[in-house]
This record gives sequence, C-alpha cells and structure tokens, in this order.
Amino acid sequence: MSAETEELIRICDALSEMKRAEVTDFARFLLSRESEEAWERTLGDPRGFPKLEAFVKDALAEGSEPLDLDRL
Repeated sequence: MSAETEELIRICDALSEMKRAEVTDFARFLLSRESEEAWERTLGDPRGFPKLEAFVKDALAEGSEPLDLDRL
C-alpha cells in the first residue's frame, strides 16, 4: 500500500462519518474526471483513427448509410 493511501486512510479515520462520505464523493468525482480526460486525449489524438476511417469508407462503399438521428 502506498504512503498516500495509508495517509488517506488515517485522515478518513479521524473524520466524522459525514465528512468521510464527502471525501468519498470527491474521490469518485476525481476518478470520473480522470476517465473523461483520458477520452479527451484519445479523441484529440492528431494521428486520427485510420482503422475506423477505413471501416467507415468500406461500409459506405457497400451501401451502408450514415446514422440519421431524425429517423430514429
């Protein structure tokens, strides 16, 4: 276990139950942001998505149509 984890456990043990719940909520928020930031890095990759682009090109050549949200 890392020193940071051990420190966080000690801090949480010293807090009231309500404050521990707040710390937990904040930790969940940080975790969700980390996931969102990873997606942003992936989607912003300047190399693009050659395999996906090739798949779309092939699908369109075979007669597939792009998704029309108005027809759903």
